[in-house]
Amino acid sequence: MIKLLKKYKAFIIGFIIIIPIFYLLDYFGFIILPKERSLEIIIYAIFWGIVIALPVHHFKKNKKTVIKVLSLFVLFFIAFIIDGYMKMPDNPITFILLMGFWVGFAYVLVPTFIKKYWKLITFIYVPLFLYFIYLRLFSGDLEAYLKIKEDLPFFIFLIPIPILFLVWIFEQWKWVQNLKAEKAKTELSLLRAQINPHFFFNTLNNLYALTIKNSEQAPDVILKLSDMMRYTIYEGEKETVKLIDEIDYLNNYIELHKIRYKKSVEITFNHTIDANTTIAPLLFIILLENAFKHGIETLTENAFIHINLYEDADYIHFDIENNFDPNEVNESKGIGLQNLKRRLSLLYNQKHELIVDKMSNIYKTTLKISKHA
Repeated sequence: MIKLLKKYKAFIIGFIIIIPIFYLLDYFGFIILPKERSLEIIIYAIFWGIVIALPVHHFKKNKKTVIKVLSLFVLFFIAFIIDGYMKMPDNPITFILLMGFWVGFAYVLVPTFIKKYWKLITFIYVPLFLYFIYLRLFSGDLEAYLKIKEDLPFFIFLIPIPILFLVWIFEQWKWVQNLKAEKAKTELSLLRAQINPHFFFNTLNNLYALTIKNSEQAPDVILKLSDMMRYTIYEGEKETVKLIDEIDYLNNYIELHKIRYKKSVEITFNHTIDANTTIAPLLFIILLENAFKHGIETLTENAFIHINLYEDADYIHFDIENNFDPNEVNESKGIGLQNLKRRLSLLYNQKHELIVDKMSNIYKTTLKISKHA
């Protein structure tokens, strides 16, 4: 509590200072405090206490802002001194000075908003200002003006304030949405960077062994690995890719693994898709990688992976099934499936379905993604 008071002590000082200032101004006739409306006085005191506190609070952080606020504060009191000296109802000079104060204060608080919407603000307030000047100076004498003012609902001069406030609220909402989108984009980039690093390392090790043996398979491995790395780096950064390209990527992955294994492995990959269908890249590879890592690599014989990729009018379906050795316990939890779930929630929120079934010695994973996301 003490730390909080120290941090915001400037605002406490502001409230303490403004109360005697109010009563001094009331004493000398510059303002009239509505003594029967104490709540109104409290609201005014809070507002002007904040105005006084702002330059004190930001003095060490931004001295230019402090100077601007103090200048506006001086302008405000000049307006009241002139108004008190001239004793003219709805003095145009006071009105102009106060308008300058409020516009300047809004600019200090939300400069970006004022710069962006200055044309709208001008379009709203210049006609109102000219209308006021016309009524005050050219509608007849003071009695005629006061009669018009009495009959005219002057709240119309306050209508633009909530309109501009709503526009500002909309700007803040857009800013928050953009911030969320940028955060999601950054997170997606980090998640993509986690895909397949250990696969590439393993393949490079296998390639090293093949080159030592002068194996005829080495050039083919280099070519496939190059294609996969290119796809991961360049296509993986795109929002969507053609599903046919994703299939080629998966086939390269399968062929590279076939070269690694000396045992009998049954791998089937059936796909029936439209060549123009698109999808977010590198979603299926994690499921395929898990099938190899937690399935085939745990078995010495009769290992299999069955893959079906197809689509209907509304969804893309990816089914993958593999067997595994239930006696082989893998302590490594890994990040692959968690990575995939997070990416799906960012890319296809509420428009996808991921089901993982584990039977006695078979894993079956079904991923369904909406084509209308």
